Amino acid sequence: MREALLNLNSTSLLASLDPRGPVAERIADVWWIMFGLGVAVFVLFVVLLVIGLYRTRDSDGESAARALIVGGGTVLPLVVVTVIFGVSLAAMGVVTVGDADDPVVIEVTGHQWWWEVNYPNAQVTTANEIHIPVGETVQFHLTSADVVHSFWIPSLGGKLDLLPERVNKLEFSADEVGEYRGACAEFCGTQHAKMGFVAVAEPRDDFERWLDSQSDPASEPVEDIEAQGQEVFVDVGCGDCHAIEGTAAQGSTGPDLTHLASRETLAAATIRNTSDNLAEWVGDPHQIKEGVNMPNLEIGDEDMAALLAYLESLE
Repeated sequence: MREALLNLNSTSLLASLDPRGPVAERIADVWWIMFGLGVAVFVLFVVLLVIGLYRTRDSDGESAARALIVGGGTVLPLVVVTVIFGVSLAAMGVVTVGDADDPVVIEVTGHQWWWEVNYPNAQVTTANEIHIPVGETVQFHLTSADVVHSFWIPSLGGKLDLLPERVNKLEFSADEVGEYRGACAEFCGTQHAKMGFVAVAEPRDDFERWLDSQSDPASEPVEDIEAQGQEVFVDVGCGDCHAIEGTAAQGSTGPDLTHLASRETLAAATIRNTSDNLAEWVGDPHQIKEGVNMPNLEIGDEDMAALLAYLESLE
């Protein structure tokens, strides 16, 4: 049975209210202020409603009612809207893009239904897993290869749409080392709900080591079964959709698999990257993500075992 990613931070309200970065903190502050004002207005309305239901009608009551209509219907909403407007303007000053002197630039392209991640300064391309140095500003350049997607890591920052033929920019940083769950926040088709990714915030030295390892070409097969698996990979057409640097496989329709075995998840952070899950995913991806664009390949048991051995060697 495949293991769901239950131990990663959820892309839920709880994650967005557990901020681990300055941008997320400011967004959470705005939410709490709006929540507090909403609760206060609701309680006031209930109290006044109860008073109105049990109060006898008299001339003084009519005067109070008129005053309440003016105050509660005009003055109070104006005060609430003004406060929220001011708080929102203050928050916009924190989430503004372009203030950092030398941000880490990461290009993210949304696909149905996975994320292409490119580090242009390091010539590194990966998928569904984003590594960032903790405590440093990261600037994301966001675009889409097909429909409208939305990039969101609730514990670290706000969300921003990815649009075809346009690049939107988003900046934030992580205060703490850890793994953070991200997702698409804009309905984008059949498997929108399973279009997730993992953001890994780590010390700068670890980040540099990860970049260096990702810039290397794929590992050459060592065992005979791995060499056989590489041949199967080419023969069944996997290389038409996927790229593996250092080989003839240079497809761009699906995720780059050069360092597949080093990733923590499969199927856009739907399942953990384990031997059993990999076998299930390659064997019949539609059992995990119905309607996914990856075909169900008819591969014999011997060839499948070799293919899985090769994929697991791609550290």
